[in-house]
This record gives sequence, structure tokens and C-alpha cells, in this order.
Amino acid sequence: MPEGDTIFRTAVRLRPVLVGRRIASADAGQHPDVDVEPLGGQVVSCIEARGKHLLIHVEHGLAIHSHMGMTGSWHCYREHEAWQKPRHRAALVLTMQVFPQQDNGAPVDSIGHGDPCTVAVCFSPKLLEVLSPIQLRRHRWLTHLGPDLLGADWSIDEAIRRLRWHEASSMGEAIMNQSIVCGIGNIYKSETLFVTRSNPFLEVAGYDDTQLREIVSSARYLMLRNTGGHPRRTRTAGTGPKMWVYGRSGQPCLVCGQAIQMRHQGDLGRSTYFCPACQMVNDHP
Repeated sequence: MPEGDTIFRTAVRLRPVLVGRRIASADAGQHPDVDVEPLGGQVVSCIEARGKHLLIHVEHGLAIHSHMGMTGSWHCYREHEAWQKPRHRAALVLTMQVFPQQDNGAPVDSIGHGDPCTVAVCFSPKLLEVLSPIQLRRHRWLTHLGPDLLGADWSIDEAIRRLRWHEASSMGEAIMNQSIVCGIGNIYKSETLFVTRSNPFLEVAGYDDTQLREIVSSARYLMLRNTGGHPRRTRTAGTGPKMWVYGRSGQPCLVCGQAIQMRHQGDLGRSTYFCPACQMVNDHP
């Protein structure tokens, strides 16, 4: 499930394939509603991750904006390499001009040896669009994102201030509100609130600033630990489950032994996993 760490890693993986290179062709395949014609012949200038959003910036201020939702992903391939997913699921295919050759005649490859990756494919995104500079500045979602947990301009004070704007919200809903802090999804919500022994169903008003700081700092710590490309895990133990509570409904808590529970939370019915004993949620519906 793509969350902030996944998008961070995606940006890292795409940069050596796209940045500084010219787009030879852009194909929206079976998604004609995405106007990719302006991308042809343009040079990719930079790639940034903003929480769960990925922005690929090209010349003249254009930006490819993608949100992966639950199952979307970006892949990189060498020319003629077999794809790992069906072609009909490709929402965008960027074919790049090849790197110049090195002095010894071998092609330059920023991510490996031999022929370089020249194709980037976006599969099954929740959202894909090409934005003009004005559209980017006025975007209904991007302009309202809270501090990015993995961003260079991360501000815990701003995150706490925004949490205080939503004191009537339950903590499980607030911590996933991307306008408060961006990057957290169902997994990091459940895992963060467990490791801080926080009640997901208690209103934000029930937490003091020290507790809020611990929750947000723990979310950032857990996410940073998973930016290296290895399989995501929140437990440091080398054996046993990779997660404390997420996806473990009905299984014993690894701390106290009581059965982990799952409840749907908020208007969208997001899944929240928790230990009723460790997180003291017995008295909350």
C-alpha cells in the first residue's frame, strides 16, 4: 500500500532514469483523458514527493502529478524488457532519450550496468494529470497539504498547530488528514498509535502537546526507517511479524497477548488496527 515512504522511494528510483533527460515520447495508452501531448520533447527537471503525491517537473513549468491510491505504482524498464504488469494497466508510458556514451563506448547508466533504463511506466494510479504552472499553484489538494513527514522543510511545530485546529476529530482520523500532516496512511496510522500507546478513538483534544509531539515524531521515525528500499517493517526484531498490529486482527498482541482488533473509522471507513489493552480503548465505541 503506497504511503509516504513508498512515494519517497519512488522519487529516488525515478530520478536517475528521468531527471536531466528528454522525453522522446509520452503515451497515455487507454487513458485518453490525460493530455500528454505537451510532454513530448521536454526535459525532466526534477522529481519531488509530497506525502502521497508524486510530482515530475518538466520544462516550461509543466508537472506530471500522480497519486497511487491503494494499488498504483511506477516502474522503470530497459528498452524491450518485459513488463511486470499488464500493458492495459499502464496509465502513462514515458520513453526517454538514451544517455550519451562514455569514453569507452559503453552507455552511461545511472542505476546499473549495461543498457540504461529508458522507460518509466505508471500503473493503475488513483489520479494522474498533467498540470500547467497555474494549475499547479492552485491545485485543490496540493495547496492544502500539511507538513510532509519526509520533507526537507518538515516542521513538527506546524504539525502540532494543525492538529489543534481539529481537536474534535478522533486521533485515528486526524493523523491521516493530509492537510494536517501528509504521508500517513492506514499502516502508519495503526502502527504509530500502537507504539505510542495512543487511543485511536480519543479526540485530539484529549492529548496534550507532549503526547502529540511523541505521536508525530514516532510516525516520522517509523517512516524514515523504511526509506531504504527494504520490505517495510515497524518492528525491529529480526523474526516474527513485521508489523505490531496492522493486518493482525484476531492475533495476540506482541506486548500483552490480548487479541488485536480492527474497526472501521471515519466517513470513509478506514481500517484501524489496535490493541484494546495497550491502547486503552475498551471504554470507547
